[in-house]
Amino acid sequence: MKNTKTRIIILERDSSMHIVYKNHFDALEDYELVGSYTSANLALKDFKHTRPQIVLSEIDLDDVNGIDAIKLFRKKNWGINIIMFSEINDFEVIKKAFKKGANGYLTKPLTLDKLEHALSSIEKEGAAMSNDIVKKFISNFHKRTFAFFSERENQIVDFLCQGATYKMIAEKLFVTPSAVNFHIQNIYLKLDVNSKSEALTKLERLQNQLEEY
Repeated sequence: MKNTKTRIIILERDSSMHIVYKNHFDALEDYELVGSYTSANLALKDFKHTRPQIVLSEIDLDDVNGIDAIKLFRKKNWGINIIMFSEINDFEVIKKAFKKGANGYLTKPLTLDKLEHALSSIEKEGAAMSNDIVKKFISNFHKRTFAFFSERENQIVDFLCQGATYKMIAEKLFVTPSAVNFHIQNIYLKLDVNSKSEALTKLERLQNQLEEY
């Protein structure tokens, strides 16, 4: 057991979950829950009083988005550890959280075991991720990337290879289907093909060639 407990605050929009987290922390002897909030502004207002060393924050809060609140907590204490959590495990959202300065990302539900492992990882290694998030990162690094495509074209190529439709790709990238179609026509032109099936066949052949080197 440590001489002093690590001070933690948690930000969760559903106030009915606060008692659940309190019970979790009652079972963790090395950590102390010093505040539970539904909004970032309330947590920031109490910051001088709570003096947290770790912030556990949901993304979807009552006021400021949890990811946007990261910089606000950093202004209070640059060295604070911030772990985001959410039901969302979309890679782009996760990547944005880490770019904004998060030290960890967990997916709900926050079970006692998941919480204990994450807190231990943060203190020992400076980072924490759920197993499904780790798999997400590994999967992303295995994506097909071709130098002759733009970043957007590579994104679309990867979705195509996963079997996504134009509409699905448009929704994922927050663009119109016509914008997706424009990029796909450029992809076909660069591959010198005329259809999706031809494109997928050629992309698979190119990927196999890359893996040989």
